[in-house]
Amino acid sequence: MSIRVEHLTFIYNQGTALEQRALDDVSFEIPNGQFVGLIGHTGSGKSTLIQHLNGLIRPTSGTIFYDGTDIYSEGYSLRQLRSKVGLVFQYPEHQLFEVDVFSDVCYGPKNLGLSQEEIKSRAEDALRSVGMKEKYWDQSPFELSGGQKRRVAIAGVLAMNPEVLILDEPTAGLDPRGRDEILDEIKSLHEEKGMTIILVSHSMEDMARYASRLIVMNHGKKAFDGTPKEVFEHYKELEAMGLAAPQVTYIAHELRERGIPVDKDITTVEEARDAILRLLGK
Repeated sequence: MSIRVEHLTFIYNQGTALEQRALDDVSFEIPNGQFVGLIGHTGSGKSTLIQHLNGLIRPTSGTIFYDGTDIYSEGYSLRQLRSKVGLVFQYPEHQLFEVDVFSDVCYGPKNLGLSQEEIKSRAEDALRSVGMKEKYWDQSPFELSGGQKRRVAIAGVLAMNPEVLILDEPTAGLDPRGRDEILDEIKSLHEEKGMTIILVSHSMEDMARYASRLIVMNHGKKAFDGTPKEVFEHYKELEAMGLAAPQVTYIAHELRERGIPVDKDITTVEEARDAILRLLGK
């Protein structure tokens, strides 16, 4: 199920002294099953953009198509869209409220009017998808660690059986281990279920490692759109936007400047390791 954005513009407080153009003529298409990274400095329009993708915000102008249909056309069910396009906000654990983990994950499917059997099945599948062991299912979500709470919150969205999963900084505030575990589970969802993933992150290393495509936002406009290697070739332009490339990319460029023939498009530690081993003849 593709998402197509055509000439999307959004203006906060239009017609007032506080008017602010958050999105400015943004267009792109995300085909089914793609893993897209969305990056940009604070205030670049990322969060505003993703809230348009499941109809939470209506654009000032422009159109969004989901599976070929205009989501703002008369009679279109935005409620159904939001069950297909799941959005996980930053610090989603702040939205946990039920007495136990299992009940919290059941909340979304229950509102869809499903049978008890289907609700239970969806909740179980979602919790297993994010690596939550059964021993935690009867516990209060407020007794869990930060990383476990994050998993429960993501499971609550997954229990809606979305075709597209949008995550806004899903690893914010987590330690390195928790961050890697969450991102590996998201990658597994993408690979095993063919789910379309749209990931917002400030970590260029994570983007290089997980995403197959990057969309870069700058002052409400789409600045770059391509593979991580294509985008990070423009690291100097990214720096001017308040962004950067992965640290290993800078190391590769430094090595080349010193006459060491490594590839200039290295973006991950694994690629750097392999390149150095090749140079050493190993």
